[in-house]
Amino acid sequence: MSDADGAWVSLFSGGKDSSWALYRAIERGLPVERLVTVHPEGDSYMYHVPATDLTALAAESLGIELIDVEPEDFGAEAAVDSSSQGDDELEPLEAALADLDRELPGGVAGVTAGAVESEYQTSRIRGMCDRLGCDLFAPLWRQDPRELADAMLDAGFEITIVQVAAHGLDESWLGRTLDREAIADLEALHEDYGVHILGEGGEFETFVVDGPHMDRRIDLAYETEWDGTRGRLRITDARLA
Repeated sequence: MSDADGAWVSLFSGGKDSSWALYRAIERGLPVERLVTVHPEGDSYMYHVPATDLTALAAESLGIELIDVEPEDFGAEAAVDSSSQGDDELEPLEAALADLDRELPGGVAGVTAGAVESEYQTSRIRGMCDRLGCDLFAPLWRQDPRELADAMLDAGFEITIVQVAAHGLDESWLGRTLDREAIADLEALHEDYGVHILGEGGEFETFVVDGPHMDRRIDLAYETEWDGTRGRLRITDARLA
């Protein structure tokens, strides 16, 4: 469906993993011409959920056009298990990419994805790319978590934790910057509780507020919501600095 000279599309949530995949693609010289953000309703097996409404600001800072896939694009039928839900959730994304393949000069040459260890997500995205006839660029896949964290920080990423849901992560982690001190604390929590230092098991979610590929930093104002075991940031204001 596409040729080698086509455009690249970044699957983008604003979190650290999809942002790192985008950054590495730009570093490699891949022509990323669109960001695609999926906005699922409720919990999702396939997608990063919190703070996806902030991706419009991130796209403006990045200077790349954003395509939103909204909840109404998802089927009304509830999936009966995680496998079928993942497949159902993929359909509106695949439809959006197929539309872009028809619209963009040269079609969609490839897709970037921020998967680290999830075979569940990666196998579905890889299958989607095969059906669309495009390449997949997943630079985080099966990489060492600590080395990835260090690389993000070395590059100048500023990463804010926007949601936590794991033993050992209390309300003080909400709004915390994922810096080297936080990484060291996460390594200790990994030893005590099995917390993944990149939050790959859903232990925490992030949003990248600044990085070398962004023209302007995103300033956040927020309140914390905590139920005793898990919590999230409720963003009250967000703007480009």
